[in-house]
Amino acid sequence: MDLLKVEYRDPDAPLKFAKSLHQIGFAVLVDPPIPPQLVAETYAEWQRFFNSEQKYDYRFDPQRQSGYFPFQTEQAKDYSCPDLKEFFHLYRWTELPAGISDRSWQLFNCLVELAEVLLHWVEQALPPDRRSQLTMPLSTMIAGSQESLLRLIHYPPLQKTELASSIRAAAHEDVNLITLLPAATAVGLEVQDNQGDWHQVLGGPEDLIVNVGDMLQLATGRYYRSTAHRVVNPSGDWAKQSRFSMPLFLHPRPEVILTEGITAHSYLQDRLRQIGLLEVS
Repeated sequence: MDLLKVEYRDPDAPLKFAKSLHQIGFAVLVDPPIPPQLVAETYAEWQRFFNSEQKYDYRFDPQRQSGYFPFQTEQAKDYSCPDLKEFFHLYRWTELPAGISDRSWQLFNCLVELAEVLLHWVEQALPPDRRSQLTMPLSTMIAGSQESLLRLIHYPPLQKTELASSIRAAAHEDVNLITLLPAATAVGLEVQDNQGDWHQVLGGPEDLIVNVGDMLQLATGRYYRSTAHRVVNPSGDWAKQSRFSMPLFLHPRPEVILTEGITAHSYLQDRLRQIGLLEVS
């Protein structure tokens, strides 16, 4: 399975991008309007954070889902072993840890602005009957949303003591509308095709990977696919190195109705309980 690489400034980019999301659920944007130096500097700051003891001063709030999540806190839905990762949840209202500059906010804002463009492309490419089923335009769903999330992820070097069934991120689908992922610092991301086979997702160091989330799949009557993906354990020298990534998960406002009887809030709460990040009441 070859993921379509779409040149952002190509006049046909909107149609090519939407077609890839429709057929595969993933697309790779080439030369997006995201400054590469900003990405590199943001990674460097968070690498220092994860390598320090200060991270434990910012443990997450279970109700607000903001802050630092220690190693092996999360496990994929329907999977028995926790993922081999630690991460930090950054919302617009989250306080940055000491030592983290406003570069993270600059990157956050760049990604949200780009996401608004991409959602417009997605909506315009919907068949008329599917577009009429939307409870509101996609751009309206995210207007003023405080729910979009930049997740800073650290996959530590493997220790050879992990359970055989434990991997960096088990197979899952994202819960949000779309996810924007600047190039990670190492390989490992894979996507599953219709036959159940796994394929490595390759992009250049300045490319942006975009995928469909379950909320968009639900809102569009499955026209856009939410595709299973995972981060596998590396071998050789790569196993001795950390991997960092920082996806932006674009979320609607909580009260937005995705489809009859299901709001963005209720859908998200159900998923958080399924993956162990929210206690079952």
